[in-house]
Amino acid sequence: MNTRELISLARSREEALGQVASLMGEARGSAHALDGSVEVTVDALGALKRLWLAPSLASADPSRVSALVLEVVRVAMAEAEQDCYNRVGLLLGEEAGLLVEALSGRAAPARSSDDDPGMTVEEFQRLRAERVGERRFPAPAPVVASSAVDDEWEDFDPASLRSDR
Repeated sequence: MNTRELISLARSREEALGQVASLMGEARGSAHALDGSVEVTVDALGALKRLWLAPSLASADPSRVSALVLEVVRVAMAEAEQDCYNRVGLLLGEEAGLLVEALSGRAAPARSSDDDPGMTVEEFQRLRAERVGERRFPAPAPVVASSAVDDEWEDFDPASLRSDR
């Protein structure tokens, strides 16, 4: 990379960094209580954008309501924070997000140790196969030597794949 390219890259990064504050204001996170009695939307700066409380909460214990609202806000803030990381990553690249994590000492919500990792592709396919009554996804086969795997691919016909769309 020559000097002009480095200068151009530095200027574009500087311009992009100036947009981070507006990205934080645009990033949103929404959450709701499991029983549907509280719905919250916040931005990544912590501003409350929307709060909806079910009429049934008017007669509920105020300490219970406040605890419920705070828990829903906490979940919405984590979502807004992740939305902000996603937006910054798209603008500045993944390295910028990793740098922010390193400087803050906190992992992005999607990398947090208490985040639900979701299901694996294999688990999704197995559950789908069970739901539709297929038995196409048996237990994983043992690992075979690389020469046998190469032989398998030589005989593979892509036309044998079926589309699920």
